[in-house]
Amino acid sequence: MKKLLFDFFPIILFFIAFKLEDDPKRGIMVATAVVIVATLVQVGYMRLRHGRIEKLHVVTLVLVVALGGLTLALDDERFIKWKPTLVNWAFALVFLGSQFIGSRPIVRRLMESRVSLPDAAWTRLNLGWTGFFVVLGAANLFVAYRYSTDVWVDFKLFGILVLTVLFIAAQTVWLMRQVQRGHADIDA
Repeated sequence: MKKLLFDFFPIILFFIAFKLEDDPKRGIMVATAVVIVATLVQVGYMRLRHGRIEKLHVVTLVLVVALGGLTLALDDERFIKWKPTLVNWAFALVFLGSQFIGSRPIVRRLMESRVSLPDAAWTRLNLGWTGFFVVLGAANLFVAYRYSTDVWVDFKLFGILVLTVLFIAAQTVWLMRQVQRGHADIDA
């Protein structure tokens, strides 16, 4: 739970900064500046505390600084609205690429110490995550271009979080069915 809060720290501050402004145009600019600083603090803290930075945070930092910087420099919120999509599509590429590069799909590398599945099940699970990230990126663009910035900010925090929790719950149900069928073992 602590890691989840740490990972969501910049997004939460982005949300709060946006909501504290009365004008959505000014709010998105203030929130963008806040998320850039918060992400820099997050990554700096991680480097000082752990001596290394996770790849996820490096990718996020680069995208936040680049797209947030363009948003502020050009006074155009479209750039920051693309960040969730680009992060999710990058994850989709990594998960899909891991099907062909390396000895095991990435989801297997992340979970096999707790779950034992046949190769075909690992492939299905990995492709499921690939599809999820593609859909999540597309959903972000749909909301960003079809609805107000205020709705998009709510979706960015709550919608993406709820969709992720629902996908993980569905994945858990699928894994439990694999265990019941005798196709998997789960270590608690």
